[in-house]
Amino acid sequence: MNIVINNKEYEVIENNNVVIDETELSEKLTDYFEEYDYILGDFAYGKLRLKGFNDKENKNYKKINDYAEIHNYITKYCAYGCKYFILKQVRK
Repeated sequence: MNIVINNKEYEVIENNNVVIDETELSEKLTDYFEEYDYILGDFAYGKLRLKGFNDKENKNYKKINDYAEIHNYITKYCAYGCKYFILKQVRK
């Protein structure tokens, strides 16, 4: 499934019990996230938090934002059993 937020297309890679609120997401998904290949959205205390991740081929890659570690990040830094989603930016 693909969605369009702020005129950018994203593929929904994973959706863990979340109804993605496109209005809330469009407010938080600023141009800061343009350099990231993947966006993790998780809900903590009723609020949406976003974090960007990259593939190793991305020129902006840093080990701290390695997409291969996204599930480790969810386990360590997100609330236990939280709802989350992962979006992949569709580059044209």
